[in-house]
Amino acid sequence: MLNWRSSQRDGARIREQRRFPDRVAAGERLAEALVDRVHGPALVLGIPRGGVIVAAAVTQRLGVPLDVVVPRKVGAPGNPELAVGAVAEGVEVIDHHALRRLGFDASAVRA
Repeated sequence: MLNWRSSQRDGARIREQRRFPDRVAAGERLAEALVDRVHGPALVLGIPRGGVIVAAAVTQRLGVPLDVVVPRKVGAPGNPELAVGAVAEGVEVIDHHALRRLGFDASAVRA
């Protein structure tokens, strides 16, 4: 079931589609999808600003530990507000498709 709510963004009314009543419910649904797929030792990583709440519900259902990772946004060359990736300790995620559309490659982002 989908819930709808109105919110105010940039002075314009928009309608946002909400798939879950809250983040705990989203985590519970994710945990149900994972319960038969996770075998052996596991660790759930949550990210701040909402992800930790989802991750906590997953860890509770799966009985595995929770840790928090704090990633940093990687901005596009010449447009730092446009995210083309994220980095955290030992992890790099780059949106190569977005970079190609902008005419860059990962080496430009790393520089």
